[in-house]
Amino acid sequence: MSVETAMPIEFSDAAAKKVASLVAEEENPNLKLRVYVTGGGCSGFQYGFTFDEKVNEGDMTIEKESVALVVDPMSLQYLVGGIVDYTEGLEGSRFLVNNPNATTTCGCGASFSI
Repeated sequence: MSVETAMPIEFSDAAAKKVASLVAEEENPNLKLRVYVTGGGCSGFQYGFTFDEKVNEGDMTIEKESVALVVDPMSLQYLVGGIVDYTEGLEGSRFLVNNPNATTTCGCGASFSI
């Protein structure tokens, strides 16, 4: 029996469904979406997304729709309270982070500062 606890970062239904479809296309059920923060970009930090089979010690894993989102502890501190989402629009389709900690962002939405 599992108990729902508040997670420091949310994994939207849209993002989970897209991850599920991409994992199915790759025919590798071990793939997880990893979100991370690195230095750089036009605002100081930038978000990155990759697929990873490995979960490292200290990583946070959030499961939804039978897929997983993985965040390393260093990146998590910048993402607390955020939502990993997926959008499709005129500018294309992409994973993104709605981050309440970001004080400024750039036009591409992949770079931010705190």
